[in-house]
Amino acid sequence: MPDRRQVLRMSAVAAAAPALTGAAATVATPAQAHGRTKTEVFGHRGASGYRPEHTLASYELAARMGADYIEPDLVSTKDHVLVCRHEPEISGTTDVASRPEFADRKRTVILDGVSVTGWWTNDFTLAELKTLRAIERLPAVRQENTLYDKLFEVPTFTEVLELRARLSKELGRDIGVIPETKHPTYFRRLGLDLETPLVRALDRARLNKRGAKVWIQSFEAVNLKDLNTKYRVQVNLVFLTSASGSPFNDTKTYAQYLTPAGLKELSSFVDGIGPDKSQVIPRNADGTLGTPSTLVKDAHAAGLKVIPYTFRAENQFLPADYRVGTDPNAYGRAIDEQITFLKTGIDGLFTDQPDIGVLSRTLAFD
Repeated sequence: MPDRRQVLRMSAVAAAAPALTGAAATVATPAQAHGRTKTEVFGHRGASGYRPEHTLASYELAARMGADYIEPDLVSTKDHVLVCRHEPEISGTTDVASRPEFADRKRTVILDGVSVTGWWTNDFTLAELKTLRAIERLPAVRQENTLYDKLFEVPTFTEVLELRARLSKELGRDIGVIPETKHPTYFRRLGLDLETPLVRALDRARLNKRGAKVWIQSFEAVNLKDLNTKYRVQVNLVFLTSASGSPFNDTKTYAQYLTPAGLKELSSFVDGIGPDKSQVIPRNADGTLGTPSTLVKDAHAAGLKVIPYTFRAENQFLPADYRVGTDPNAYGRAIDEQITFLKTGIDGLFTDQPDIGVLSRTLAFD
């Protein structure tokens, strides 16, 4: 009988069910095999549609499904180690709330101007975090993912880079990594800046060089400016944008950054943008998909690549005219939606189901 380590290993590499009947032979085709397009598939938090997000199992499955990049979100521990969580508050992505030994760690914090109550990575050492186990963040949406609750650890960024190297060798293609710095201002004020350990980790992995298959992304323009000028990183940088609001502690709105003048300014310190997909093709008042904006054209004119987020297969995340049936958690016409976006000329897309992204790319350019 296999031991626990072997069970976890088998779960990590097992392929999820194909998105469509008959698609299994297609979904694992990497971008390099296409030749017709440079559009790349980014496994959003790994293959988070099939495994709890930000686990080594999720990242590995994304790579095996054909994702060109895996995406770890980075936060810091109390002892200044980068770990992969969607947010520094971890009650929704780990079993910490059920652990009596950590009950007294629950507290309220002002995160980027918003009061949030929970458990925070910066209150835990790495050794303490390693005793926790990941859980599905959206259990009502992805009930199947709850099968894997409490099986996987919280990984470090170093462990992700080691996984990337191993899979690149095994799969015979260079697996990219696109880390996101989460709330860098928050961590900097705690004396736990994200930039220093991030750059050191890339240096140790010999990835901090031009041509490396690495992007660093952030919703904070100041963070990216620092990485460009102060830290002089050699890898690509991408500025993430929201459909509304402003970067934290920034005088400009996201909308202002996406004007032709704003894009020209961004091109002086980043290589691409990661917009909310509604900024590429907005939705009409009735929730149906509208007419493409000029964002892709404007960004390309400024020399920037465009990688929108987040493409998900469930009806509730799709435009109204791409839904199938009335169950919000059932799959809709996700392939059709992604093909429509790919036809706008985007350079990549973030998706929770990398197999669907790879298949959509194949169909879009056949």
